[in-house]
Amino acid sequence: LGILFVLIGFAFKVSAVPFHTWAPDTYEGAPTPVTAFLAVASKAAGMVALIQLVFVAFLGRDDVVQPFFWLISALTMTVGNLIALRQTNIVRLLAYSGIAQGGFMLVPFAVAADAPARAIEAVVIYLAIYAFMNLGAFTVVLAVARKTRSGEIDSYAGLFQYAPGLAVAMTVFLAALAGIPPAGGWFAKFGLFRALLDAGGGWAAGLAVIVAVNTVIAFAYYGRVLTQMWFQPAADGDEQPIVVTGALGAALTITLLATLAFGVLPGLVGHFGEVSVLSALGG
Repeated sequence: LGILFVLIGFAFKVSAVPFHTWAPDTYEGAPTPVTAFLAVASKAAGMVALIQLVFVAFLGRDDVVQPFFWLISALTMTVGNLIALRQTNIVRLLAYSGIAQGGFMLVPFAVAADAPARAIEAVVIYLAIYAFMNLGAFTVVLAVARKTRSGEIDSYAGLFQYAPGLAVAMTVFLAALAGIPPAGGWFAKFGLFRALLDAGGGWAAGLAVIVAVNTVIAFAYYGRVLTQMWFQPAADGDEQPIVVTGALGAALTITLLATLAFGVLPGLVGHFGEVSVLSALGG
């Protein structure tokens, strides 16, 4: 019971369902830079702590850990994606997308006992790639909001016509979040399936199906943003270019290059995952 309560505490930290309700309103109400920080830093801290707990402190307690993470990851992926489908505000959409992404990151913990090395590697790789693609998406949101003064998805209509660079960057980040090559998110998803395949068994197979279905669901709401940017006319015919400041430009460049590099050269982040395995398992 004590182990379960500790895991629930960290589930709240990473916005796992049903402990996620604080995240969307907090993200929408906070300034965008703060939201970006919360979306990445809070989740990263929680995931790193869970690695230490599951693979070190709770080692051998897969009777509790495995069913807990199977259920919590499946719920978090599915609920996050389904609610994201209904969002009309880009920040809330990214908030629920972040919840779903957290669900994906929790998947390897469900097979921690059967494939520990692959599981740790999958979590670390996913977290590293997620940090760049999510921060990049919020950077675009911040740049666009300075012109439109709106967070509605409709305000992205015609973005390619007056800010093609931002439209292309957002396309890369959303493709990464969806797991579409060559953006880095595909390698993050690949790591999940590799861990599940190595684990084998009914638990892993069932979770693999849920991951696949949720990956497809995510295409729908990311695609809605892309449709607005590429195929809709600009609102009120306003095609005045967006001026990107030096700081935003630097952040955008770094996150965009990293997101693409991790997809084209996955060994860059794969090596980081291998080092993390050696550190966590002492091998």
